[in-house]
Amino acid sequence: MKELLIAVTGASGTIYAERLLRAAAAQDLRLGLVITTEGARVAAQELGWAVDFDSLQVSGLPREVEGKVLHFHPDDLSARFASGSSAPDAMVVIPCSMGAVGRIAAGLGNDLVSRAADVCLKERRTLVLVARESPMSIIDLRNLTSLAEAGAVIMPAAPPFYEKPQSLEELADYFVARVLDQIGIRVEHPGRWGG
Repeated sequence: MKELLIAVTGASGTIYAERLLRAAAAQDLRLGLVITTEGARVAAQELGWAVDFDSLQVSGLPREVEGKVLHFHPDDLSARFASGSSAPDAMVVIPCSMGAVGRIAAGLGNDLVSRAADVCLKERRTLVLVARESPMSIIDLRNLTSLAEAGAVIMPAAPPFYEKPQSLEELADYFVARVLDQIGIRVEHPGRWGG
């Protein structure tokens, strides 16, 4: 069974995280979830999620996700994903703010997101960063280049439109299917290019 860690940081686009959680919960995966304080603020505004960092409870998660996700505190550097001996099979930071990109690229490891990402890189595990920022500064681009050179998959939040999606959820699902491709899980989806 694969273990997937999903991290939500403080960039707009939390719908991608929500749709990824739904899709991943339907697979044979062990799921971990870490939401930063900034990510919680954005998720509250965009999705109506309420994160209680004391009890590690998230209200507003989709019903099919509840009970299938193990929650981690963003400051818990004793969490198992902070160690190379317990690295997840894959980690997706979705959405990934440029602040998170900068911390990961600098190797700070001062929170669970940046430490777990560093662990994935050093253990040669799949790390997917769904970059969500526009425009990007030269600093952002250099950080992303450094991370790509270190082995991370950089996936700007750029969903396809050629299948004429009828809703934001459908559009996000098209993109999430591509994210899952990057971690070795192929889900059939009408948004795939058929030629």
